[in-house]
Amino acid sequence: QVQLAESGGGLVQAGGSLRLSCAASGTIFRINDMAWFRQAPGKQRELVALITSGGSTNTADSVKDRFTISRDSAKNTVYLQMNNLKPEDTAVYYCKVNVAHTRYSGSYHYWGQGTQVTVSS
Repeated sequence: QVQLAESGGGLVQAGGSLRLSCAASGTIFRINDMAWFRQAPGKQRELVALITSGGSTNTADSVKDRFTISRDSAKNTVYLQMNNLKPEDTAVYYCKVNVAHTRYSGSYHYWGQGTQVTVSS
């Protein structure tokens, strides 16, 4: 099994910055894609950004110029640097990782518990 520990959420004023972290631990042979999703009240969960094992990234158009996803593979950790935050960025942010437990096993998705980001106007 894999556990994900998220941190870095909080309350910030519009225009401010936050950095989210998500560290994976447990039985891990390889981590493939790592991603951040968010879910605002009354809305569906949406992809914010994704990073592959090779470092390629895909970021939602709504945050592309403000958010940056990165990873430290040695630490099994994914980050989301969020700059110039806006009230519409208020949501619970979840990390999701795709993990292979052994060399020969399939890969499985795991979700973090979520961290609240609130941006005041």
